Amino acid sequence: MLAQKLPKFIALIIVLILLFSLSPFATIPAGYRGVLTTFGKPSDEVYSEGIHFVWPIAQSMHRVSVAIQKGEGDGDAASKDLQTVHTKIAINYHIRPDAVVSVYRDLGNEAGERIIIPSVQEAVKAVTARFTAEELISRRSQVRDEIILALRERMARHGLVVDEFSIVNFNFSKTFNEAIEAKTTADQLKMKAERDLQRIEVEAKQKISRARAEAEALALQRQQVTPELLRLRETENQAKAIEKWDGRLPTTTGGAIPFLNIGNRGDNK
Repeated sequence: MLAQKLPKFIALIIVLILLFSLSPFATIPAGYRGVLTTFGKPSDEVYSEGIHFVWPIAQSMHRVSVAIQKGEGDGDAASKDLQTVHTKIAINYHIRPDAVVSVYRDLGNEAGERIIIPSVQEAVKAVTARFTAEELISRRSQVRDEIILALRERMARHGLVVDEFSIVNFNFSKTFNEAIEAKTTADQLKMKAERDLQRIEVEAKQKISRARAEAEALALQRQQVTPELLRLRETENQAKAIEKWDGRLPTTTGGAIPFLNIGNRGDNK
């Protein structure tokens, strides 16, 4: 009896192993959508996250990422004034969930290589050609916005969405970089000279103002000096001298008093 049940048990194990190995269930993780193919033909339905039943051998579930993806690249272009520009960019993009089937069918789940890179290169070259090398630096935000606009138009046709776009760096030829550096130095020297000139003008105006004030004060003082004021000052000085006199007359080197000697000579005569 045991011998009769053994073959059935073995058969059940074999069936379970086959079912497990053939994987009749497909799992779609978060950040992905699924495209179901039957003998290689994709269906029109987009499968969301979770577990889905598939017919072993006949059907397969293909995962397509709809999360934000990052791409970086660089390339050469020519500016409006024919300067060679080496541009390095960074882009964040994602696949529209409702366009997963068309992206898988048309791009083979390789949107980055087939669409993103060529579209970025084309957009950068087209926009760079509309600006001079100097404008690419001074109007960088405008250049970026125009590249984003061109990218969105190209990528939207393929179910792709631009989330962020950044110009990491612009590099120019050595000759142009030296010219920019020289121009920057000249501008800085010009600004310094203008500031020095303004400082000199201010200082000169201050000196003129001080001189004018001093002249006006002196003129006012001269207007106030009258003969009566002079006689008053002279009287005040004489009074101060009398106050300071100690009562002694000045003497000569020989010790005689000149005024007394003069008086004596007159009396003898």
